[in-house]
Amino acid sequence: MFHSIRFAFGAGALMALAAGPVHADSATFNIPSLTPELATKAVEVAVDACRDRNAQVTAAVVDRFGTTQALKRDRFAGPHTVDTAQSKAWTAVSFRTDTLELRDSTDPGEISYGVQHLPNVTILGGGVQITDDGRIIGGIGVSGAPSGEVDHECAMEAIDVLQDDLL
Repeated sequence: MFHSIRFAFGAGALMALAAGPVHADSATFNIPSLTPELATKAVEVAVDACRDRNAQVTAAVVDRFGTTQALKRDRFAGPHTVDTAQSKAWTAVSFRTDTLELRDSTDPGEISYGVQHLPNVTILGGGVQITDDGRIIGGIGVSGAPSGEVDHECAMEAIDVLQDDLL
């Protein structure tokens, strides 16, 4: 009898151990992320793209959670452009929408009008999601050009350069 109880306990423990890894695997997941080198490359390309358009800007790259990974401020970019570039990148990641597109959906009278009054949200063109295989892996924000459209163009140029590295 003692032997069968020990076997039953041993078999039960073995089954519990076998089930453990299955449970642990289902409770975790992998999240792709930009390397610091790619984040740095993106801000450099964006600043250079705006220089080519005679604009002094700041570019910031955030990870998918909105934490700044890289930032570059051109020599004569205004002091406000640092916070604004970071906020544009954060907004694009947080709302999963480029800020140029979000800007149009938050006009007075639109259903998303109040979004612009939330903390850290900047509804100006220049914040763009960085995606890889349809997944958001970060965001880039550019601030300081004469318009949000130009900021957006510089951000898109940086993303286009990154595409080869993301393959």
